[in-house]
Amino acid sequence: MKVSIVIGSYDRKRFLKLAIESVREECRNIEHEIIVVDGGSTDGSLKWLCAQKDIITILQHNRGERQGRPVRRRSWGYFMNLGFKCAQGKYICMLSDDCLVVPGAIRNGIELFERSLAEGRKVGAVAFYWRDWPEQRNYRVGRTLGYKLFLNHGLFLNEAVRAVGYCDEETLSFYHADGDLSLKLWRVGREVIAGEDSYVEHYSHANMRVRASNLASQNEDWERYLRKWTGIFYDPAKRDIGDWIEKETGPGSGIEKRFGRIGSWWW
Repeated sequence: MKVSIVIGSYDRKRFLKLAIESVREECRNIEHEIIVVDGGSTDGSLKWLCAQKDIITILQHNRGERQGRPVRRRSWGYFMNLGFKCAQGKYICMLSDDCLVVPGAIRNGIELFERSLAEGRKVGAVAFYWRDWPEQRNYRVGRTLGYKLFLNHGLFLNEAVRAVGYCDEETLSFYHADGDLSLKLWRVGREVIAGEDSYVEHYSHANMRVRASNLASQNEDWERYLRKWTGIFYDPAKRDIGDWIEKETGPGSGIEKRFGRIGSWWW
């Protein structure tokens, strides 16, 4: 198996279907599997997923109540690890359910990975350039603590992720876990590089109700993240918290217009 596409999802059926459509088109001639981890959607996502014979669906109820008590919410790391740990591909492509894969992104990323490994480079991940549509014109990849490149969307080397113990399930509830996993790779000598020909369109207003509940933990997650990496990749005296590397030009594929099927805002 060449690549496993792992997507986390919750109550975004219309976006999820668009994301899957873009993945299917991109991977038509690539040996792949699609894994969706669903947090207990109530919008029809699960019924649709279960009817898709090319999708492995993992259900992990993460909201609501059982026997009058709130269901324990698991961390983003726990949630995504369910998909990562069953992935069979040499590479794991991590995407969000509110993203569209620009044609060539996964293929180009795999080719870059293969070339880099053949050259003897210890690459652990290839980060895709992305932007929030429709607000942003430029595409970007991020540098996190210590100005180390990290992956929001893109490819991980499966064996490298396995070797560092996958995502941290305990320290962070939702935010900065992608940066944390990238730093775990850097710490063992696996670099994260930018996929210069790989792009993703991200719709920033998908299900604002869910997004608001996630944002509530952002400040606490940030403080935990800083404490974890202080003295390793973060120096409080330098405030080396990172930045963004932007490209003013993009692929010009027009795939972002598919978001128009849903509308400019969706709650």
